[in-house]
Amino acid sequence: MTDATAIAERYIAIWNETDSERRRALIAEAWTESCSYIDPLMRAGDREQIHALVTAAHERFPGFRFTLITDGDRHGDNLRFSWGFGPADAEPLIKGTDFAILEGDRLKSVHGFIDQLPVAA
Repeated sequence: MTDATAIAERYIAIWNETDSERRRALIAEAWTESCSYIDPLMRAGDREQIHALVTAAHERFPGFRFTLITDGDRHGDNLRFSWGFGPADAEPLIKGTDFAILEGDRLKSVHGFIDQLPVAA
């Protein structure tokens, strides 16, 4: 069984990957065939839609990076972790917590919550 923090780091790596084909490969490795993602701003029902969300984040926020703020915490098929998002090498402007359902060591669903959002966003 993969360590919870390693699964969270693999997830963050997907969001930071700028190469589209490499990102697709990472999504295929990390997510189950039947998967979903939802947060207050976005929703995806499969791997291709997840890829499109990540691509849109890169286009809207060039130079921004995700960082893992907390270690992953896992019990059974449940995983939670907190992340930050902002300019590379700077304090994150946006912070959130994600809750995932796993199938083995792969992501089946992720529900994201925004913990900190700038007033101007």
